Amino acid sequence: MELIQFAHRNYNLLLRALSEHIQMVLVALVLSVILAGLLTVLAMLFKRLGTFITYLFSVIYSIPSIALFALMIPVLGLGRNTAITVLVLYNQFILLRNFITGFNEVDHAAVEAATGMGMTRIQIIFKVRLPLSLKPIFVGIRLALVSTIAIAVIAAFIGAGGIGLLVTIGLETNNNNRILWGIILSVGLGLATNAVLELVEKRIKQK
Repeated sequence: MELIQFAHRNYNLLLRALSEHIQMVLVALVLSVILAGLLTVLAMLFKRLGTFITYLFSVIYSIPSIALFALMIPVLGLGRNTAITVLVLYNQFILLRNFITGFNEVDHAAVEAATGMGMTRIQIIFKVRLPLSLKPIFVGIRLALVSTIAIAVIAAFIGAGGIGLLVTIGLETNNNNRILWGIILSVGLGLATNAVLELVEKRIKQK
């Protein structure tokens, strides 16, 4: 009952925190997909470089999120830009793993047929491998998005705002309602996003 009363009195605060969180996550996801797409093309063109890139981002992914946020503060300072940069870095391992795997699992017969038609390596990547890799690509995007929603909560500790701000202020002021609503919104957003994207994924698999 107390939670509902808090939400009724502070619905503008909750909506603003949710809106800031969604904006931060979407910006990070768009930038992540663009960067991962470029790196995937390089990985397909230069195998050794691809191996190195994947290893590099696997190492970054293994760093605890709060530690990576702290490492970036001396370079980029506090705020949302730093948070987005860290989120993009974290997403690369998830996205690259799925993108590259999807590209490599394309039927060799299709690749050989395209080569026989005189297509260049770049043309094969965009006209053959990419269309045939949409399912694993979408899986990677779904996993990255859900992961980003969770990690972005921690970004509030470096002044990025969002849902995590409810938790941090709640901890500082010993306000359990803020903390609980921060948890409810972050978990709810993650579950809802995952459920919607799973439905879309099933649609894609049926085609």
